[in-house]
Amino acid sequence: MEFHAKTMAMDSDEYRRLAELEDDLWHFTALHNHVRRILAARGIGPGTRLLDAGCGTGGLLRRLHEWFPNAQLCGLDCSESALEWARKRCSCPVSVGSITAIPFPESEFDFITCLDVVYQLERPVEAYREAARCLRPGGALVVNEPAYRWLWSYHDQRVGGRHRFVRAEVLSLLRTAGLEPVFSTYWNCLPLPLIAARRKLLPPPASGSDVHRYPAWVSGAMRRAMAIEGAWLQAGGRWPAGTSVFAVCVKNLERTHPLPY
Repeated sequence: MEFHAKTMAMDSDEYRRLAELEDDLWHFTALHNHVRRILAARGIGPGTRLLDAGCGTGGLLRRLHEWFPNAQLCGLDCSESALEWARKRCSCPVSVGSITAIPFPESEFDFITCLDVVYQLERPVEAYREAARCLRPGGALVVNEPAYRWLWSYHDQRVGGRHRFVRAEVLSLLRTAGLEPVFSTYWNCLPLPLIAARRKLLPPPASGSDVHRYPAWVSGAMRRAMAIEGAWLQAGGRWPAGTSVFAVCVKNLERTHPLPY
């Protein structure tokens, strides 16, 4: 299925489930690998400063530290409950704060990641403006947000979501914030019919959330689907539909070019 990692409305049980399962669920593995390929393509290296804005229980930071051990990584989240888990799960510094008032100076970071966060806000563009402020000129923001209003379901209610977007809306918000998109796509496309059926036709799970352990055959099938999607993106393709919108944008460049991804 498709999951969203953190929100102001999530309770301690949801954070616990997320912390326990995030490293194994195919959605997060695929999403984090999308981020890894983007960062590698843009030249993350020793001394690179990266903020995970809305870091939740630290799953992305944990993986980024393994992949890029010499980068300077830190996290920010509005939930102390989430950060308690993040501190247990990774060694990167994390702090409490809002993504609409990021407690760092201007031009502080080379990269900012913001995955499944601004869909929880009444005015998402405010978070993107703050990210733009904190990026150095030429720095990149990597975002992921849930797609399609028609896919709204029990899961969005459970995790406190306010919005689902089409790709054009995400790109418009980024440009309004003063950022220039250089790559964007839908993804989680191959499982879309199954996810839509689960969300719209079947009763909700007891927890009200899709963050739970799945049978091995389901996990295996979804991992294979995600491997196909990732290979297509890496070969230069794009997905025309999916449960999420993934985008990369840069700050203050007069001329930009698509990523080799």
